Amino acid sequence: MTKVDFYVLPETTSEARWLFACKLAEKVQRMGMRVLIAVDTEADARQLDELLWTFKPESFVPHQLINGGKPAPVEITFNEQSGDHQGLLLNLSNTIPSSFSRFERVSEVVIQEPQMLATSRERYSFYKSRGYPIETRKL
Repeated sequence: MTKVDFYVLPETTSEARWLFACKLAEKVQRMGMRVLIAVDTEADARQLDELLWTFKPESFVPHQLINGGKPAPVEITFNEQSGDHQGLLLNLSNTIPSSFSRFERVSEVVIQEPQMLATSRERYSFYKSRGYPIETRKL
């Protein structure tokens, strides 16, 4: 069964959320798990693609937009495509992707912004009501 992690950040900006997502994707892919990062739009995907290149000058996170050629350890999707990923779904989109249950893990990154907190509570309830094991990590 898919395990769900909520990472609760003390920050209020979406930039902090995306930066944390880059660090998490780097860590998880170094552990050998493939990562699919879900965002809402193609513009978001391209912005995250750029951030993965630049967020940490001394590191390299092999990544690409989904269906960009040969599969990469980290891929970014904006249109519900999940390819053959089954490792970690790092959800930065406004919805829960329909294929979430095929992943070993789902990570939700929460910031201290009122709308984000409300949406996160709804997601937490969604996962909990369906019996998914949830862990909340306050950072």
